[in-house]
Amino acid sequence: MSDLLTRERAWALLTEYTKGESLLKHAQAVEAAVRGYARRFGEDEELWGVTALLHDFDYERWPDAADHPFRGAEILRGLGYPEVVIRAILSHADYSGVARESALEHTLYACDEMAGFITAAALVRPTKSVLDLEPASVKKRMKDKAFAKNVKRDDLVRGAEELKLPLDDHIGNVIESLRERADALGLRGTL
Repeated sequence: MSDLLTRERAWALLTEYTKGESLLKHAQAVEAAVRGYARRFGEDEELWGVTALLHDFDYERWPDAADHPFRGAEILRGLGYPEVVIRAILSHADYSGVARESALEHTLYACDEMAGFITAAALVRPTKSVLDLEPASVKKRMKDKAFAKNVKRDDLVRGAEELKLPLDDHIGNVIESLRERADALGLRGTL
């Protein structure tokens, strides 16, 4: 594996470009979910994790669709990251023109919005914890259009479909992965 494809290097790059705590936590949540699927699918966990950690690293500096994730892709190419990482990051944005084809690409897309939505659902619980969050609660929140209103519910459903999983299973898998990293993600709450 390339020396670039380590969590330590990816974290250094992420924190060079991203300072906001919520975006850093989002990157780590998506990483946890994607790593969970890498283990589940028997894939390269480090490659998948690095890709997920870096998927939005350029977003804070260049949030417009004209720039994100294209600026990040240019930076990663310049640093010598493999095309598999760059392509997955480009494909997570529906507007990029890069169709999702590989298991990594589908997984990154499926975990991006879902990890954020599950985080939001955990944080509004009385316990503020992912440890007692169940898929049924997440699905109930999905029906509430006022909750996390910027998250397109169709994207959450499409992510599960791209993984060829029932929505409940996908939600459960992401919750399970976030539970493993609850402390780092600030999702232990009062439990």
